[in-house]
Amino acid sequence: MVVKIRLARFGRTNAPFYNIVVAHARTARNSRPLEVLGTYDPIPKRDTYDRSGKLHKDIKLDITRAKYWIGVGAQPTDTVRRLLSLVGIMEPKYRPAAPAPAAAAKEPVKK
Repeated sequence: MVVKIRLARFGRTNAPFYNIVVAHARTARNSRPLEVLGTYDPIPKRDTYDRSGKLHKDIKLDITRAKYWIGVGAQPTDTVRRLLSLVGIMEPKYRPAAPAPAAAAKEPVKK
């Protein structure tokens, strides 16, 4: 059976909070997972230890277990893949396109 790494939503209305979980692909979003790998808080907050006042989204993740599940063949969803690439576990799915090489001088079309 296919195993996925995905988000399970918790929290209240307009204040989401997600658990990053490993679950079978055909189970409900908030059903009991195989394992909870970490948490993700998408609401930006100020860091109490950083004086610059920048906002950040909180990602807590058990990196060794995430690497294990990816190595075993668990497929992350697009959102989880983005979070794992932010942490440095996976390569981003979408990379910015490299600029196309300049085309050689085109010859004018003769009629």
